[in-house]
Amino acid sequence: MPKLKSIHHVAIICQDYSKSKHFYTQILELPIIRETYREARDSYKLDLAIGDHCQIELFSFPEPPPRPSRPEAAGLRHLAFAVDDLNQTIAHLESHGIEVEPVRVDELTGKRFTFFQDPDELPLELYEA
Repeated sequence: MPKLKSIHHVAIICQDYSKSKHFYTQILELPIIRETYREARDSYKLDLAIGDHCQIELFSFPEPPPRPSRPEAAGLRHLAFAVDDLNQTIAHLESHGIEVEPVRVDELTGKRFTFFQDPDELPLELYEA
């Protein structure tokens, strides 16, 4: 098998496209690569850049089923973003009314991290790199 090089994208299905688009583009300030409306699926696909080599694909579908439970359901647990300044990023989120959990320290690396949620309560992590 060829060596895997990196993670290309993470796909997220949202319930309220305009609310999630605002969250990811205006609050998290992720640049839009492209936005596509797929008429056959009555669905939007919004490609967002994270750094130079990774993307989030934000999808809207009519009436998606809810996530079974969080965060301990089998499957993807959460999405983590590396940040240079955890305190500054937390202050930015809180200035937009985003609730952020208390900062913790990774017992294995000594790095600080915290969690917050997107509009669909998807758990998102900030990890100070």
